[in-house]
Amino acid sequence: MHLMTRAPYPLRTICRWALVVLVVMLGLTPAWAGQGRRERGGRTPVIFDTDICDDIDDTWALVMLLNSPELDVKLITTAVGNTELKAKTVARILEIAGRTDIPIGIGVKHSDGGNRQDAWVAGYDLASYSGTIHRDGVQAIIDTIMKSERRITLIAVGPLPNIGAALDKEPGIAEKARFIGMHGSIYKGYGGSDTPSAEYNVKAHNKDCRKVFAAGWPMTITPLDTCGLVHLTGPKYQQVLKSDRPLAKALMENYLAWQKQPIAAKDKSLSDAEVEKQARATTDQRSSTLFDTVGIYLALSTDLVEMERLPLIVTDDGFTKIDREKGKPVRCAVRWKDLGAYEDYLVERLLR
Repeated sequence: MHLMTRAPYPLRTICRWALVVLVVMLGLTPAWAGQGRRERGGRTPVIFDTDICDDIDDTWALVMLLNSPELDVKLITTAVGNTELKAKTVARILEIAGRTDIPIGIGVKHSDGGNRQDAWVAGYDLASYSGTIHRDGVQAIIDTIMKSERRITLIAVGPLPNIGAALDKEPGIAEKARFIGMHGSIYKGYGGSDTPSAEYNVKAHNKDCRKVFAAGWPMTITPLDTCGLVHLTGPKYQQVLKSDRPLAKALMENYLAWQKQPIAAKDKSLSDAEVEKQARATTDQRSSTLFDTVGIYLALSTDLVEMERLPLIVTDDGFTKIDREKGKPVRCAVRWKDLGAYEDYLVERLLR
C-alpha cells in the first residue's frame, strides 16, 4: 500500500500566501501596464477629444465609442477650426444615440469657416440640445479630470490644441489621466509606406503635440503603422452601409455629405443629382481610411495589435522618432496581429 505524506503547510495557508504574492505583484505593476483595458471595478471613464468634420473617420470613431458600453463617456470636446459648428454634428449624433447625458465641450476655435459635414446639420440649432454644452471646452477637460475619483482615459484623435491648452492651465491633469491618441508614424508611413511620415495630427499644432508627449501621463498611441491600414470593403462594408440601425444610418448620411461637399465646391455647375451620383461611386463601395477607430479600440483592448514600448520624441517638423536618450516611453501599436479580425470587431461594434 502507498503511504500518504502530509504536506508541510496546510492548503489554506498556501492559498493565502499565493494571494499575498499576487497583490504585491499587482502593486508593483507599472502605471502603463494594462492601459487600453477596462478599469478594474467597472466601466472606464473617458473624455473624447475629436476634430470631427475634418476627416470622416472621427464620425466612425464616435459611433464606435457610443456603441462600447465598457466606456463611460464623461465629455466630448471638439477640436480645431470652427469648433462651435462642429459641436452641432456631435450634438445631433448624441441625440440619435439617446445619449444627451454626455456633455459637449467647445474647444479652442481657430476659424469661422464651414466643415465638410455641415449639410447634415443644416438648420440644426445647438441651443436645442437638451444636454450640457460647455462653451469653454478646455476648462471642461480640466474640471472633468481633476474632479474624477478615478483616473480618466483621455482619447484624442486629432491635433491637440485643446489638450495643450489644458496642460498649460492645469499641469496636474497629467497625474490624473492616461492618454490614448491617434498620432505619429514609427516604422510605416501613409498607405503602409516603408518611409515614416510627418503624420497630420502631430504636424498640425506641433507645439501642442510636443507638450502632450512631454507630459507625465501614461501614453498609448496608434501610429500610421496600424491605424493607417484600416478600411472596410466588400461584405463587411455593405453590412454597415445597409444597416437600418439609427447610428449606422447617421454615419452613412455623414459619409455621403462629407464626400459631396468637395465635389460640389469644385464644380458648381453640377446638379445636386450629379453631385450625389459622383459621391455614391465611393460611398456605396468602401470606407475611407478609418484611422481614428483604432484609438477607441486601444481603450478597450490591445489583443489584435503588437505593442512596443518606445522612447519617442516629437520633432519640430512633425515626426515621432525613437530617441533612446531623450524620448518618453510610449506604448505604440506598431503592427496588426490580425487586421481582418479587427475589421470584424469594428463592424460588430458599429452595428450594436
